[in-house]
Amino acid sequence: MSAALFYLASLIALCGAAGVILAKSAMGSVISLLASFFALAVIYLLAGFQFMAAAQILVYAGAILVLFLFVIMLLNLGALGTKFELSFAPFQSARAKLACAIAVGLGLIGLIAAQRASLPESVAQASAEPIDSVHNLALALFGRYSLPFQAVSVLLLVTMVAVMVLAKRKRVGKGNEQ
Repeated sequence: MSAALFYLASLIALCGAAGVILAKSAMGSVISLLASFFALAVIYLLAGFQFMAAAQILVYAGAILVLFLFVIMLLNLGALGTKFELSFAPFQSARAKLACAIAVGLGLIGLIAAQRASLPESVAQASAEPIDSVHNLALALFGRYSLPFQAVSVLLLVTMVAVMVLAKRKRVGKGNEQ
């Protein structure tokens, strides 16, 4: 049963990712991304990573998508049509078709390599404490990865300030003069 649920969640994640690229409206892309995020959270749950599933829902499906929706509404791209429409126009050029063929080929090569590879003994043996424990994640995040964690925090702060500066500026358009 869990294998069938895994394949169903994988299919939903892939369809959601394709919907992000192929949707004609920005709102359709965000809704497709939301479906993909939820499917990834289900995959995390099936793998036994409850903390990662909760973080996926709270951080990505919650905070990141709210940020995307804020930008879409700020730029006035939120016109949601009566139906969800897909556009295959970006994939009509020869370059795009070649890029898709290369991506599929590299994906197949990666799958074949993963099937043929064997895990080293140290990775194959499970540790006594689960990898998803909050204590182990905190030790890694605030120990070994403390500098990258702080760099991401500064990057998010700069992004937040930039969004506020963009929101405060006067836009030139219908009825607005600078």
